[in-house]
Amino acid sequence: MKLSFLVLLLALLRTKTTPVSGAALVATNNRRRSEEASLAVPSTGMLARCQETCGNLSLAYPFGIGSGCFRDPDFNLTCIVDGADDTPRLFLPDGITQVVDDGGSDDSSIDVGLSDYISISYSRNVSVVSGVDVYNISWSPPGRSFVLAYASINVTGCGFDVSMLDHDTGVIYNICSTTCPGREITEATARHDCNGTWCCSVPFVNNILGFQFSFVRRHGEGGSSVLHTSPLWNQISVTTDYAELRWNLVDQPTCADAERHTTTYACISNHSSCNEYGSQRTYGGYQCSCDGGYLGNPYVPDGCLRDRGYNPVQRMTNCTQRCGTIDIPFPFGQEVGCFARLVFQLNCTNATTSTLQMRDDQHQVTHINLDDGLIDIKYMAYYQFESSRIYIEDEPDLYMAYSETSSAQWAVANLTCQEAQKDRSRYACVSTNSECLIVNSTFNGFYGYRCKCSPGFQGNPYVKEGCQDIDECSITRGICNGICHNIDGSYYCSKCPDKTDYDTTTMQCNSIKRQNIFFGIIIGLSSGFGFLLFSLSGVLIIHRWKRYIQRQLRRKYFRKNQGLLLEQLISSDENASDKTKIFTVEELEKATNNFHQTRVVGRGGHGMVYKGILSDQRVVAIKKSKVIEQGEINQFINEVAILSQINHRNIVKLFGCCLETEVPLLVYDFIPNGSLFGILHSDSSSSCLSWDDCIRIATETAGALSYLHSAASISVFHRDVKSSNILLDGNYTAKVADFGASRLVSIDQTHIVTNVQGTFGYLDPEYYYSGQLNEKSDVYSFGVVLIELLLRKEPILTSETGSKQNLSNYFLWEKKARPVTEIVAAQVLDEATEEEISSVASLAEMCLRLRGEDRPTMKQVEMALRVLQTERLKKCHTDPGNGQENEPFLTPDERDDCFDKLVAADSSATSILHSEKVRKCYSFEQEFMSNARATR
Repeated sequence: MKLSFLVLLLALLRTKTTPVSGAALVATNNRRRSEEASLAVPSTGMLARCQETCGNLSLAYPFGIGSGCFRDPDFNLTCIVDGADDTPRLFLPDGITQVVDDGGSDDSSIDVGLSDYISISYSRNVSVVSGVDVYNISWSPPGRSFVLAYASINVTGCGFDVSMLDHDTGVIYNICSTTCPGREITEATARHDCNGTWCCSVPFVNNILGFQFSFVRRHGEGGSSVLHTSPLWNQISVTTDYAELRWNLVDQPTCADAERHTTTYACISNHSSCNEYGSQRTYGGYQCSCDGGYLGNPYVPDGCLRDRGYNPVQRMTNCTQRCGTIDIPFPFGQEVGCFARLVFQLNCTNATTSTLQMRDDQHQVTHINLDDGLIDIKYMAYYQFESSRIYIEDEPDLYMAYSETSSAQWAVANLTCQEAQKDRSRYACVSTNSECLIVNSTFNGFYGYRCKCSPGFQGNPYVKEGCQDIDECSITRGICNGICHNIDGSYYCSKCPDKTDYDTTTMQCNSIKRQNIFFGIIIGLSSGFGFLLFSLSGVLIIHRWKRYIQRQLRRKYFRKNQGLLLEQLISSDENASDKTKIFTVEELEKATNNFHQTRVVGRGGHGMVYKGILSDQRVVAIKKSKVIEQGEINQFINEVAILSQINHRNIVKLFGCCLETEVPLLVYDFIPNGSLFGILHSDSSSSCLSWDDCIRIATETAGALSYLHSAASISVFHRDVKSSNILLDGNYTAKVADFGASRLVSIDQTHIVTNVQGTFGYLDPEYYYSGQLNEKSDVYSFGVVLIELLLRKEPILTSETGSKQNLSNYFLWEKKARPVTEIVAAQVLDEATEEEISSVASLAEMCLRLRGEDRPTMKQVEMALRVLQTERLKKCHTDPGNGQENEPFLTPDERDDCFDKLVAADSSATSILHSEKVRKCYSFEQEFMSNARATR
């Protein structure tokens, strides 16, 4: 486009200096007349013969299929029926760009041509050839009338760095990379996640006039020893996740130029106008739109019509008319057939919190007032920018401008009352006793009509017999100084009969004698009960005052303990609200016998723990913070936020919390057998764990930490991994607990900078000095736990000289000075083989490396421990032929080599192991892992 502009500019300059022949002028004029003739608007009869649909897509001029049905060759569409399932598909002129439904409409079809944008789908594949490292795929809009407005494109392939050349600017960008682990997955799975493994995603947020993707092979990805059975190994695919083209009429650069060419001017409908977008990325052009109060197609004669979108008939019975505490009267509704038009469709996303959203998913309705024609609207909190307009595609503006939270006026159609009453089949005021009111605003040009019950009637004027008579006599007592008579829409009064008088106390006509007796009874009763009522009132006031003080104190604690923040967290997370409960203090006092000392079962990292039994007979542990400080409260809320989003068999389960006491309370599953620290370092020898139990507990703990780092919905760094935070349930299954110091991390972060926090003896030295917390900090702490299992010593021990010493430093120093079998605990030496001790010691040593980047990930640690667990299981089986125990697959040297490789790789590492014996070892381990995942 820039080149064409420069050529035109040079041509104009040449006309000022070089004479032009008459023949050249005639040829130029003939070419222009030919272009204008091709842009002439077809007749109504010709358009009536054009194909109107392709599948669920409806076509609107200037777009069309076939000669005479489109305005410009760019708008010539092709409808192809797929032979596989006979599904019609619509393509733009290039034959590869498909027009698709954007999925945003509840109707059976969408109109192509009545919106500024067209949703498209694009897909290209390139076969990967051995020895070729660079591949290219290009795309340009299918015509000068289009520009790529928004898109997200997925690139799938094995081990490529992806760069993009912008055709508009000529700039090359490095955009993403793909990796290809050895495990086989489908292309659909790769595109679903699209996180850099097999697939990466490229977003487009600005207008693009075309691009070229370049793919450069990353050497080292996908070795020759891997069986390349999946198509992902052998091709590169470029597929749109979503994409939209913006289109303009570009036969003239501006509206002024277009209007001068009357024979080709596109905005031919009455009540239509021309619009310029003026974007330098689209290089000029214009579009047409219907004027305010009109809808339809401005590109065809009489295409812009008055609003006919209101349907007064509620086609569905038993419509849902409430969302929590909010009433939803017709013409508003939720289900199809329950609302009068799309702009009145609502969606109850959470009945518990009365969350009622509008169709555009950006605005929330809090109240609907039919009498005054008002609707209370506020902007949804998760949207970054606010808009004063509620936009529903193919619908007129029926809501007044409003601020962030306010009452907005609304109308049922952009019609005057006179216009609406002419078409009784679409007239909204269907109730007999209703009337039409004009709604207009000089501020934003909004106008239309709404309905209201006539004076003396109340109800819903939008449904038949919806306006009912108001009985003023029963509603407003004393409205007459006599007898009140109700009539339809009003009332009238009459005087009291003879020998009666109107009593203002009883608001009735009473006889004069009876009235005196009545007054005497009232005075006597008042005197008799006056003193008694005064005394009882005093006692009641004092009692209520005490209860009021107690309620105020609990509310104060609730606000101090960040209760409003936690309520907002639970209400905004559907998963958290399903399993997290805010308990009252009465429930927990009853469960713990008023927090009796006999119910104390231990002390956690941030408070005292009580054992309790809830009303549903669940046994729970209730943690009470020790220190009343803001930092402790923030850690408490942090622990609730993390545990409410985690569901793993080796992580302690959260039930809820209580914020009505001075000290916040946390309620989670009761773990009966205490912590790993208490069992390992108990004075009782009977409480010692076997070597098999130690390996299993270490494996389960590593699996839980690996889940937190990489498998949870959002990454979590625990920051306080230690044996006292590893609890053991009735089956001695490991449960990771105490998330008060943990941090949530977004998927695109590798570390976070935070205040140093943890437990001495387990604290990562790199984190301590740099303040940068990452997943390798938990790996270091887990390495200390492994040493505890080997040596059965506390993390801070007392040396022979009486000085305090760090267990990790002691282990690393002693391991260099003498064999590891001489420093491990006697029980470990009796139950474990020398190879197993050496393997666990080597794994712990790798976890304790000073540089975090040299340490393995928790996933690699978990896999190494599962290999060791598998080998222990194999040694438990004997050969039935000779009754001898099976020999290990590897020699000690080979065993250590296998173990190191397994630590350095993930679950798909079998593809890069070269030793046949190592492959056999890992094959058995894979079978074991598949069973383990099934139980999880």
